[in-house]
Amino acid sequence: MTYPETLAYLYDQLPMFQRVGAAGFKAGLGNTLALAEALGHPERQFKAVHVAGTNGKGSSSNLLAAALQAAGYKVGLYTSPHLREFTERIKLNGQDLDPDYLVQWVAKWRPLFEQIQPSFFEMCVALAYSYFAEQQVDIAVVEVGLGGRLDSTNIITPLVSLITNISFDHQNLLGDTLPLIAAEKAGIIKPGVPAIVSQTQAEVQAVFEHKAREVGAPLQFADARYQTALAQPPAPDAETQLLTVTNSRTAEVQTLEVGLVGDYQRLNVPGVLAVLDELRRQGFTIPETAVQQGLRDVRRLTGFRGRWTILGRQPLLICDTGHNEAGIRFITAQLARLPYRQLHFVLGTVNDKDVTKMLALLPTAATYYFCQANIPRALPATELAERAAALGLHGAVYGPVPAAVAAARAAAAPDDVVFIGGSTFVVAEIEELY
Repeated sequence: MTYPETLAYLYDQLPMFQRVGAAGFKAGLGNTLALAEALGHPERQFKAVHVAGTNGKGSSSNLLAAALQAAGYKVGLYTSPHLREFTERIKLNGQDLDPDYLVQWVAKWRPLFEQIQPSFFEMCVALAYSYFAEQQVDIAVVEVGLGGRLDSTNIITPLVSLITNISFDHQNLLGDTLPLIAAEKAGIIKPGVPAIVSQTQAEVQAVFEHKAREVGAPLQFADARYQTALAQPPAPDAETQLLTVTNSRTAEVQTLEVGLVGDYQRLNVPGVLAVLDELRRQGFTIPETAVQQGLRDVRRLTGFRGRWTILGRQPLLICDTGHNEAGIRFITAQLARLPYRQLHFVLGTVNDKDVTKMLALLPTAATYYFCQANIPRALPATELAERAAALGLHGAVYGPVPAAVAAARAAAAPDDVVFIGGSTFVVAEIEELY
């Protein structure tokens, strides 16, 4: 098969949560373990950091990988979903997986897939672990796909586990309270393996403490050690931000330049720094200069895209993949601080989110351009517009994402802001992102 034929096979034959939602989700590790056994247990052949959480796990994974690369290590990075190309999911020192490797690997193991019948995500995890083992990475940073306890990535025993923010998302699969969701995320905490939680949240703190005691894992809440604050408000079109970081153990205060400018990144940085400290304790050499370079140059080092990304100026064109209640709260707060004459909001979402809660957070004074990503899981733009209108959000329906973006850009004056978001899959279809 060619590369396009291989992708068509994977998308058509393997149930894919990214496209169809819950029907593509297989809860349980049985298939992944069966694949791993047939492949010679690659998950046992490399060191890893495992990262879970509702919001922040993608950013934290990329920041960690960037710092480790800057320290000179050979670093594997597994994240999901991809934006445009499947190969973005699996990186080696910031380089996407070679399409030829994917073609050959799928051809070799296709009979195994037809025997085990894994989901798309289960196959992706097996591919990533095989690749990292074959490439003999010094360390891999592995982002959980959904949840944690039953996520396919959870067959590894990492050097350290990191859990970022806990908020509402995928309630139909993970539970409808924050403690229930946290319990699923806490499932990555392994016996004796240090666990770090980026952000202390009163509603779920006890969940992590209970799980850590149960399995005998050392537990640390990173924001108790590292306190972060904006050193100064970044310019509206800034590509980086300065954070003041205070180490409560040493009283040391430092300023770090972070190449991701969303306000929410200040919540991710404590967890990233604490994980790097733990890796140092386990023998990794990670100079402060590497941490500084990794955090500053994360986009260049890992190819990370889609988190509060500036795509154009005059008008200021911004996108962000935030797609749940907590993510939207941060986005709207950050938009409220921008100077503009009019806000143009290109909005699309998927059909298994609590859309009403998200819409209730959006500014009524904005002009909306309703769209839908080219996936079966997308909420039809007409239905989104109707739900939005019921909450006082008004605009027009444009259907495809590029059409909505083009209309917003055409309508915007140089001193306006155009924001594009509501779903990872909307951001993935922005032509200006590539």
